[in-house]
Amino acid sequence: MPSKHPVIVSPEMTTFIGRGACDRMLLPPDALLLGFGDVGEPVVRTLAFRELEGEEHLLVFAVSRSACRRLFGDLPDPDARWYLPSDLRALGQSIVAPDCDAAATDTLRLARSIELLCQFFAALRAGDLVAVEGQPSLTESDIARIAAARRIVDTRWHEKWTIDDIAKSCGLNRDKLTRGFRELYQCGVAEALSERRLRQARQMLAASDLPVGSIGYRCGYLNNASFTRAFSRRFGMAPTAMRRVGVAA
Repeated sequence: MPSKHPVIVSPEMTTFIGRGACDRMLLPPDALLLGFGDVGEPVVRTLAFRELEGEEHLLVFAVSRSACRRLFGDLPDPDARWYLPSDLRALGQSIVAPDCDAAATDTLRLARSIELLCQFFAALRAGDLVAVEGQPSLTESDIARIAAARRIVDTRWHEKWTIDDIAKSCGLNRDKLTRGFRELYQCGVAEALSERRLRQARQMLAASDLPVGSIGYRCGYLNNASFTRAFSRRFGMAPTAMRRVGVAA
């Protein structure tokens, strides 16, 4: 059986890349094993040692448990799986297939392995990773498409999106997007979009002197009345009152 390509990050960490088994001789002492699927699939989980012979994980981190406790304070739940956010998944993909000269490949992989490990634990500690509960009803390709929908919500919230528009952009039908989004993120697409827009509107009210109606329009609301209603429901006061409170504070 072919072996994964190893990158010795430090005496306490080795990254294994590609198909095939991991070389157990290169494992750090008392290793914690993190498998990142094929990185195109947004799921990461802890691995058992018997799984080191498997080929389904194109990226495996083997990190000393003592180093994890020293650097990050704790270890991940050994039985949990998490959906990997798009930015971390892209970082993992850059380790598997780095865009650089061959001579610099392992150096880049070393640096990005450290970055991905640190960001993974930071996201875990902050509660930003969505746990896979039981056996997900979605295929990995559907999960990737729903993650793309979440990226639209997070980065293109100011555009005039409908749920049908987002579903079409991500290659899903509306029903599958709606059910899958709630399964992954415990909220609806419209809820997530509204929350993102209203948080941005609150920031703009505090940081600018733009008219309230202009802020609402920039945040995706077609008229001041709909913006004021949504803002008041979310924050318990109208935008104008929020601005006065902010100025008084």
